[in-house]
Formats: sequence, C-alpha cells, structure tokens
Amino acid sequence: MTCCFGDTLILATHNEGKVEEMRALLASRGIAVKSAADFGVEAPEETETTFVGNARLKAHHVASQTGLPALADDSGMEVEALGGAPGVFTADWAETSAGRDFLHAMTKTWDLLKATAGGPPYRARFCCTLVLAFPDGRDEVFEAHVDGDLVWPLRGELGHGYDPMFVPEGQSRTFAEMSAAEKNAISHRARAFEQFAAKCFT
Repeated sequence: MTCCFGDTLILATHNEGKVEEMRALLASRGIAVKSAADFGVEAPEETETTFVGNARLKAHHVASQTGLPALADDSGMEVEALGGAPGVFTADWAETSAGRDFLHAMTKTWDLLKATAGGPPYRARFCCTLVLAFPDGRDEVFEAHVDGDLVWPLRGELGHGYDPMFVPEGQSRTFAEMSAAEKNAISHRARAFEQFAAKCFT
C-alpha cells in the first residue's frame, strides 16, 4: 500500500482526543501519527468563519513550519434550533477562565435550548472537515457530518467534547457511551476519514 504523504502524518492539532482517534483510524495502515506539538509548532489563531477555512489555515500553517504534509481537522456541533450554533465556535463555547471545559459548553447549549426552543427532539449534527496540506501550497479537502439528537442529562464517560449529550441517528446511546471502535465506525470524523483514505491510499 502506498499513500500520498509517506509513512508519517502530522496532525495540525494539540487536541490529544483527536490525535488518539486518528491513530486508531490509521493503526492498520502502518502510518505513524504525530501532532503539531511533537514538532513544537504552536497553533495559529483560528480567524476563519467556516470549518474548511479554519482547517485550511491550520494545515497550511503546520505544513509550512515543518516542511511536511499536515492534516488538519476542524469540527464542531451545529444545533438546528440555535441556527447552527455553536458551529465553528464550538471550542470557544468551552472556554472559561480556568481553561477549556466542555461541561460548561454543554450546559450553555442546553440552557439556550430550554430558553429559546420548543420541546425535544433537539436536532443537531457533528461536522468534520479534514484538510491535507502540502508544503508546496496544494491541499485536499474532505467534509462529512453525522446527524442526531441532543439529550439531557449527560450520558457516558467516554469520548470528548459534546459526546455525552449527542445520540447519533439510528442509535440509542450517546457517543460517550460507545467504545472508541463503535464511535469510529460511524462518527463524522470517521466519515471524513473514509473520503481521505479513498483519495490518499492506493
């Protein structure tokens, strides 16, 4: 098997949850997964207003700093009754004076739903955009999402981010109640990864 970026892939992230998910997805392909932190590359400020814009920004930043191909992920939660919020600002909703706290973000989301929306179901979707950038400025874009409902109280101890309040369509458990293998079979990131793999591996 050959691929378009060699035997090492740099992820343009400092999020260990995302790194571990990608390591699991690439484990059978013999690809070593490194993070931007492993190369001492600081994350750029995310100034774009779309998932693809922020993913491109991050991927090209790391590719230019390392001279190696880099894969960036920009993902988030879009809630139908909140007009697609938090969307690209999903991580921002988790920021507190003590650091990033997704319990804070999920509580904020639920409180807004109860204050502004009717009763359940509260439709939402997890979105993921992957951008593979090369040092010469080229890139490839892969986008996917998974639909579902938001629930309260939170359920499950696994996963990260909004996983404890998101039940994917056709399932009875939240992402946080699923094993990594179960989640990786149906998640937004797994679906984007399928497109990435189809393009990059032969």
